[in-house]
Amino acid sequence: MEIRVDSLLRGAQEAEGTAIIIDVFRCFTTAAAAFTRGAEKIILVAEVEEALDLKSSGMGDITMGEVSGQMPEGFDFGNSPSQLAAANVSGKTLIQSTRAGTVGVTAAKNATQIYGGSLVVAQATAKSILKDAPDLVSIIAMGAEAKIRADEDEQCALYIRNLLQGRTPDHAAVRDLILAGEESQKYGDPARPHFPLKDRDMALEIDTAAFAIKITEEGGLLVARPEPV
Repeated sequence: MEIRVDSLLRGAQEAEGTAIIIDVFRCFTTAAAAFTRGAEKIILVAEVEEALDLKSSGMGDITMGEVSGQMPEGFDFGNSPSQLAAANVSGKTLIQSTRAGTVGVTAAKNATQIYGGSLVVAQATAKSILKDAPDLVSIIAMGAEAKIRADEDEQCALYIRNLLQGRTPDHAAVRDLILAGEESQKYGDPARPHFPLKDRDMALEIDTAAFAIKITEEGGLLVARPEPV
């Protein structure tokens, strides 16, 4: 198995084989929280307007996401795992738009299979991929707004690479490296209430999900569903 690690929008555009699009803070931690609460599927789109149009046309029940970390006008939830952990989404179709994770998924047009990656689903993702044994895996750390590398996504990419290669790094060491990073400092700042500390804590619950987030094309839409492992 060849494993390539890359970053940002260009990395997603160039991803081939099985692609893991990583967004720890917070896209695919939020998606994992929604699936844990029983959401049936999540439609992933790049733009806010696409999400609102899909909901208004009856394609989904609930919108969630962010622009610059804040919930867009007209959305039901922000890009917040702590919000989704208390939400009534069982059996629902969600529509998600963020500035990194969902943008990366829609950009990965050369990939043959796509997974949404975060620390909570890291081990489940690796297990799912190892079961399929693809020749090529592209791990893409999306970073801040898909433009600036971020420690949490880069560390998650390396962590999943190690899992695929048969190693398990120390969870505490991974957390400490991420907590020292710039993006982590946003959380718990009273001046930025849209970055609650609980979201960061949930994003660092490594390997706690019993499913991977597998993304396929259904009727022209990119749809994520939980894949138990």
